Amino acid sequence: MNAEISTPATELVQRLSSTPRGARLARRLTATQLATWGYPHDSEPNQTAQLLVAELAANAVTHGRVPGRDFRLRLLLLPGADTVRIEVSDSRADRVLRFLTGDLEAEAGRGLIVVQVLASLWGVAERDVGKTVWAELALSPRQRPGAPRPCPRRPGPAG
Repeated sequence: MNAEISTPATELVQRLSSTPRGARLARRLTATQLATWGYPHDSEPNQTAQLLVAELAANAVTHGRVPGRDFRLRLLLLPGADTVRIEVSDSRADRVLRFLTGDLEAEAGRGLIVVQVLASLWGVAERDVGKTVWAELALSPRQRPGAPRPCPRRPGPAG
C-alpha cells in the first residue's frame, strides 16, 4: 500500500481574456483559491484579496489591454509569512500608472488608491512584454477547510 500526502498548492497562475468577463473570473478564482487555502469566502482576508484582484484586473483590462493578448493572474501564498502575493500582468508597458488627482467626482483613478490602502506592500515590475502590478496582503490565521467556524458571541442578559 502506497500512501500519498497531499498538500494544497501554494500558487495559482491563470491566463485570462482581457475582457470584463476575464476580470470577473479573476475575482472568482481568487475567492475559490483563498477558500482552498483555508480563508473562507466570507472572511475578511478573502474579501480583501477579491477587492485587490478586482481593481488590478479591471486596470489590466481597461488600461493594459492589447487586442489578442491575455492578462495573467498569479496568486502566491508566501511560506511562513501568512501573506498572499497577488500579481496581475498585462501586455502594455507604454501606459504609466496614474493616481486620482484633484477631481474626486471623476469616474476613474481611484483603483490604485484602493490598492494602496488595502495592501501591505504593492508595486510595479517591468517584464519583457508589458508590466506586472503586484500587491501583498497580510492574512489573519487561516482555518482548515471543513473546520467549524467559531460562533459569534452574543451579549448576555444585562444584569
